[in-house]
Formats: sequence, C-alpha cells, structure tokens
Amino acid sequence: MGTSTFSGPLRSQESVNLVSKNTTTGLIQDRTLHGNAAKDTRRYYLDEYFNNLPKINNFLVGSETKDFGEIADGADLSEDVTVTGAALGDFAIASIGVDSVDLIITATVTAANVATVNVENQSGGAVDLASTTLRVKVLPFAVSANTGANENFEVLGTNMTSALATRNATAAGITLTTATADQDQAILAPNLDAATAWGSTKWGTENQVTWECSINTNAIDDQKLWAGLKLTNDQLVATDADQAYFKFQTDATNSEAFTDFTVWHFIYSVGGTDHISALPITVAANTIYHLKIEIDSSRQVSIFVDGIQYNVSTTAGSTGGTAVTSGTNKSAALTNDVDLIPYIGIEAGAAAAEAVDVHYECISRTLFE
Repeated sequence: MGTSTFSGPLRSQESVNLVSKNTTTGLIQDRTLHGNAAKDTRRYYLDEYFNNLPKINNFLVGSETKDFGEIADGADLSEDVTVTGAALGDFAIASIGVDSVDLIITATVTAANVATVNVENQSGGAVDLASTTLRVKVLPFAVSANTGANENFEVLGTNMTSALATRNATAAGITLTTATADQDQAILAPNLDAATAWGSTKWGTENQVTWECSINTNAIDDQKLWAGLKLTNDQLVATDADQAYFKFQTDATNSEAFTDFTVWHFIYSVGGTDHISALPITVAANTIYHLKIEIDSSRQVSIFVDGIQYNVSTTAGSTGGTAVTSGTNKSAALTNDVDLIPYIGIEAGAAAAEAVDVHYECISRTLFE
C-alpha cells in the first residue's frame, strides 16, 4: 500500500479524507480516517445520518390565473381551485398576487382535490381587480404517523408518501420505497421550503463542493436509481443543463438508451452538453455503495465509488456512455456559478414497488468562494 500524509491540528471524533495509490493494484483509493484527525477548518460541512425520518411537507398547494372582473359592493364570488390531495376537513387559506383592496378572501376545501375561494366585497364600492394568480394552501387535518420529522430533508416523487420512508429494521439508515405503479418514485431531497442549512446554503459549481452518500441497492429487477448533484430531482439526463450525478438503470424504458444496463454510470452536463461515463462496476443486489463527487477550484469533477477513484469521460454524448477505468482523469470544467442540489432517488420500471436504503449523506464546500 502506498502512503498518505496529512498535516494540521488533530482532533478526536473528526475525520479527514486521504487519497493514496495501492502500489499492488494501481488503484487510486479515497479513504476516510476517523479519530485523531481534523476536518479542514476552511470548509463548511453538513453530515446527515437521519436521526429523524424525512416526510412529505405538511401542506398542499394549488394555483390558477383568475380575473374576477368588477365586483359590485355587497357581491360575493367564488372560484374552485384544484389542490391535489386535499380532503374534506382540511384547513385552507388563499392569497392573490395583487392588492385585495379591502376584499374579504377565504378558502374552504369543498370536495376531494378542490378548494373553493370566496371573494366578498364589503368595501362600500365596486372593486375591479386585475388578472392575477390565485393561490391556495391546504394543511391536511390528518397528521402523518411519521412524527418528529427531519426538518432538513423531505421525500418527493410520483405517488410518494411519508409512510414509504421508514427505518431500516436490520441496518443503519432509512429505506425509501416507491408505491406499486410503473414510474412511481421515491426521492430524498433537502427541504427547500425551510430555512435549513441543507436547503438554503448555495452548493455552487464555484464552491469546490464535495458530496457523498452510502446506499444499499436492495433487489435488482426493474428500476432506475440516481444520486448526486442536480438542478431538479428528475432522473433523466436531458432534464438538467448542468449536473453531476451517478445513475443506474435496468432498461431503456422512459430513459436514456445506455449501452450497458448492468453498471453504474456517471453523468455530468455543461450548459446542456452531456457527458456519460460507464463505470466498470456491475450493480449487484443487496450491496452497499459509497458514492462521492468532488468539484475542484477549476470546476472539474473527480469521482469515487467505494473509495476507488475512476476516470471521468470528456466525450460529449447523451446516450450509450464512454467506458472508463480506475484513474485520476477529471471532467471538463462545469459551468461557473451554478447552484446544484443533492438528490437521491429510485423509480420503479414496472408495476412493483422498488426500494433503496440510504445510510447517510454528507456535503461540504469552501467557506467564502
């Protein structure tokens, strides 16, 4: 084994990443040493081990463009707004995007997925509001069984519910399970609606961001699995113009025509130009994978899987993928000053539930750049 060095103050219960080269295999290895080692005090670190479960946000929203026209004094108008998931007995509030001019505006859930907004004019004269956006927020009366929720993270995706984010019975971490329809999703995301460090800190391409996670695959049958830094939570390569993430899929349905549907791929995009590396790692069932992305001061990406560094292709192309081996080749430079968001997700490829375990997720960046 080659040697690694670290200089700086040593503190217990902290860690530092060291990179060394195995002189026998020639593989570049990324190792995290615990105890008697210090984190770089020039960086900002967030570590999430999911002491509390993430859940769906406790509110639903709906909106539409509406022009009420002139409302006579004493008149009372109403408008139905679709709010998917709303149920009778839920609480509702409404807002409009212009000055209400002393109108009384209320909202009530009147049917499944429908909130009725009532506008009453008791101002003493006619009021003519401009066309505007009418918004409704619904707070479900039924409280989720997933209490003590994680404020830093939430679960998203087609037909995803809080009940499908559970504690793993035999291993550390959480299990995200999709519902049972084809293309159902379970996506772990920072809570972007709350003022938490995960959601409100800028993870920009210029900030020398390092992101990593540990996941377990569960069964491998018919799914798409992705993890990394994106603009949106969508798994498709074509959706985001700038991104850097790992992806595995078992077939080409509703997705990219990768050449090999058995291995991990790494995708990064620069202003809409995609680059796909096909890693020499066959994805196995019930296997833990440690995935890591490092963006350096030149906005170039290095990647590691299970502590081994792999080359990153600079060949443009949105399908297939360029086969790479272990090594230290970095990506082309990412677009400057693009704020990315960490996502981990799984999508069912058939009418059956799919699951992934997430043990932890960590991210860091420089303090000032």
